[in-house]
Amino acid sequence: MQLQDAIKKRKSVRRYLDKKPDWRKIIRAIDMARFAPIAGNFVLRFILVSDEKKITKLAKAAQQSFVGTAKYVVVAVSDDSKLVRSYGDRGLRFSPQQAGAAIENFLLALTEQDLVTTWVGYFYDEQVKDILDIPNDLSVEAIFPIGKETKIKTSEKRKIDLENILYFDKWKNKKMTPQTIVSMGGV
Repeated sequence: MQLQDAIKKRKSVRRYLDKKPDWRKIIRAIDMARFAPIAGNFVLRFILVSDEKKITKLAKAAQQSFVGTAKYVVVAVSDDSKLVRSYGDRGLRFSPQQAGAAIENFLLALTEQDLVTTWVGYFYDEQVKDILDIPNDLSVEAIFPIGKETKIKTSEKRKIDLENILYFDKWKNKKMTPQTIVSMGGV
């Protein structure tokens, strides 16, 4: 699959087949997260959860029942202490940026592996930490229930048009010098 195809195909899915996906595909997707840009040897850590009882507890911690229907859940965890030691308070900004970059690699790799997920960012941190024995000084970045997509169609959100997110040389300037308006048809 070409990168552009994976980017366009990737979507958030909350309904999964009852069939357990191949865990090796998930490991391959996690492996791709390592290639995201990083500063100070910051590495996002991943916990692959297959224990049904823990998955049920994670769904409760997220207050989102669909999480409990997945056969696997991946939890992304970061430790910004090294970044803060190296970059001071600026390290607090780098940590979520790098986590987001690594997670995007992971999501695109899941798409390439024909697996689906959704990025769950709402959850009770302390509950997730207790369920998975994560030390208190680490940050739980996100939860990803993973599965194979069902044939049941769900409504997809329409993506924002390029001309609504791109400015030139200053805020709100939609015209590029020379006076050219950019749209996907022209790129």
